[in-house]
Amino acid sequence: MGRGVLLTSNLPQLQNLIKRDPSAYKEEFLQQWNHYNSIRQIFLINPDEQAQHFRELVVFIAQVSQCYPKETSEFPSHLSTMLLENYGTLSPDTRKSLVQNLVMLRNKDVITSIELLKTLFPLLPRTTSSTLRAFIRRTILSDIRTANLRTKNHKLNRAVQAMLFGMVERGMDQEVVGDKGKLRAAAGSSAQNASQNGGEAMWAIVLTKELWRKGIWNDTKTVSIVALGCFHPVVKVQSASLHFFLGSDEEREDSDDESEDEPSVKGLVHRREINKKTRSGDKKIRKTIKSMKSKQKKKADAITVNFPALQLLNDPQTFGEKLYDSLNRYDKRLSLDHKILIMQLLSRVMGAHKLCVLGFYTYIVKYLTYHQLRIPSILVALAQSVHDLTPPDALTPVVRKLAQEFVHPGVGSEVIAAGLNAIREVCRRQPWAMEEELLGDLVEYRKSRDKAVTAAARGLLQLFREVNPGMLKRRQRGKEASMNIAGGSQPLPFGHSTDAAVDIEGLVLLEDHLKKLREEEGAASDAENEDDGAGWDGWDIESDSSEDSDDSGGWIDVESEGADDLDISDSEDEADKKDAKGKSKVKDNDEASIPAEETAEARISLLATTKILTPADFALLNDLRIEAATKAAENGGGSSAKRKLATLEANKKAMSQTGNSADTFISEDDILGPRKKAKADYAERIASIEKGREGREKFGSLKGKKNKAAPSSSTNREKARNKPIMMILASGAVRSKKKASLREKQQKLRAHIDRAKKGHH
Repeated sequence: MGRGVLLTSNLPQLQNLIKRDPSAYKEEFLQQWNHYNSIRQIFLINPDEQAQHFRELVVFIAQVSQCYPKETSEFPSHLSTMLLENYGTLSPDTRKSLVQNLVMLRNKDVITSIELLKTLFPLLPRTTSSTLRAFIRRTILSDIRTANLRTKNHKLNRAVQAMLFGMVERGMDQEVVGDKGKLRAAAGSSAQNASQNGGEAMWAIVLTKELWRKGIWNDTKTVSIVALGCFHPVVKVQSASLHFFLGSDEEREDSDDESEDEPSVKGLVHRREINKKTRSGDKKIRKTIKSMKSKQKKKADAITVNFPALQLLNDPQTFGEKLYDSLNRYDKRLSLDHKILIMQLLSRVMGAHKLCVLGFYTYIVKYLTYHQLRIPSILVALAQSVHDLTPPDALTPVVRKLAQEFVHPGVGSEVIAAGLNAIREVCRRQPWAMEEELLGDLVEYRKSRDKAVTAAARGLLQLFREVNPGMLKRRQRGKEASMNIAGGSQPLPFGHSTDAAVDIEGLVLLEDHLKKLREEEGAASDAENEDDGAGWDGWDIESDSSEDSDDSGGWIDVESEGADDLDISDSEDEADKKDAKGKSKVKDNDEASIPAEETAEARISLLATTKILTPADFALLNDLRIEAATKAAENGGGSSAKRKLATLEANKKAMSQTGNSADTFISEDDILGPRKKAKADYAERIASIEKGREGREKFGSLKGKKNKAAPSSSTNREKARNKPIMMILASGAVRSKKKASLREKQQKLRAHIDRAKKGHH
């Protein structure tokens, strides 16, 4: 009896004893379990009564629940039911305690991840505590990340994705309110329900984006959840979903756990100023700051996802049509910024998947005026939506409207340059949208005095010299285009595709380079095969094989019976060369007068059919092409060789910056073109002012305080040095010097000599 009274009053001691020997203290635990059930009934009726004692019992049972799984089988459901059904009546401390103990049960494997997440997901939009919300969010993300650490936990992922999809789908049948002004809102419980569903869907989108960004999820179901959010009636949910596909970071303010595992630099420095100064402390701070900078650089340089989200869209044609329908139907309710977001996403989907949503060009025509707000973004969306399968009939009115609104003498030079650049970007993707008479008028702007207008008109002229010089006048075509037309070269009509590729441009250069290396090193053909595997080192290549799929086996080396007779050579057969030495000498003499680059282009390399080209091979191929183009330009190749060299260098720079030049989208700078120094906006002016105030006290001056141990103001002698000469001449000191007698001057000189002697001694 004494032992029971003692253990009843000291739950931590009883908890320690139970963990050591569960069977010996089972009766004491059952006593506390019955006490917990009775207190729970009272607590549900009156949550304010015995709340502290109830929390202590919950912590105790959660700590020892794994020791008595049969007796405590209903305990997790008790906690979940209280959180979901009585959340509004619970105190903040009780809510936090129940959530923490439920997470502890998951850590002890008493409950599964699905059971925990079914309770935590509904709590996110309901909780008002930022600390509890951040804790719930971190718990959800860490639990899913841990489950997918070694291998993909498909069962958990499917269950969680179904829950997130349901959270977004529950609010889809409501009325779209919009964000333009303050429109009418539903009253009573329906308004509360709408806000609740909006918050629930918003958290589903935020969590999905975070799991995608961390690389935990990268499949089509993840993209489908966010794609559904693009059509949610709550505009905030729409905006978050649109930013996900556009790759924007404007929704990052919702990330409470952005730097959950990283220490704060300011915190470390502040702690360093307070604590004792040691060398080890300084070294630790420098090491931490260096590691954080390297992590931030890796995050900025690395691709955070495995596949672009736009490529994983299910049925992109339907997705694009629904985006246009939403844009057209709610045009009066949505603000301009939100409509531009939808335009940008729709244009990228149309360009990436080569879709034809012809109503979009009819819709966007009304925004194509030079005084329209954010017109550069609208022009970018227009250009990105065009591709080679877009019907020219739908684009011709758009190009004509651009020319009428932007390119005429009644507007400024910046407007004309933007209009010409926009027309050039549209025609680059679909040249047949241009009319011959209109092109002749636009090209004449190359004689303008403004640099931006001249560059834009010359860019349009150069484009049509390459794609369709027949639309230009004879004197505007240039030498190379005129020669191509004389030779019978014609552009492909709309809807026609080029023939299948026979060779890769410049591949002969790589073939000759590899052959030269083999001859210098004297390596056998099997050594070349080993280099093929090394060519993938250092390149970010996604592979399906992982640690858990060793049974796939990867590549299997198969020896061929005729492997010794197989010569992986891209040149002529060696035997034929030996038999025809004389012929080869004649051939070499004939080719001596032909430039090396032209002979390389005349040959067709078989390297692509006999060797697996690695990313390192393609990088080397680009360098060899640039080297050959440089030699051709130096040896008098003319303007065409220089243009080819400039194109290759620009492509290399774009590849180094973006990783894939084909996936890059145009920006507003491409539309606006080269400009003079743009006028700084308010934010830029404030940033410049703040930069000038660094290291300066507020309402203070640095004058007289530079290079001094003790700060002080400047002396009168220092001030006198900077005074104007006319003020000095009128001063009393100068006037007294002019009026001084010879005796007074001798006395001053003698006093100066005496002071100098004293200072010297």
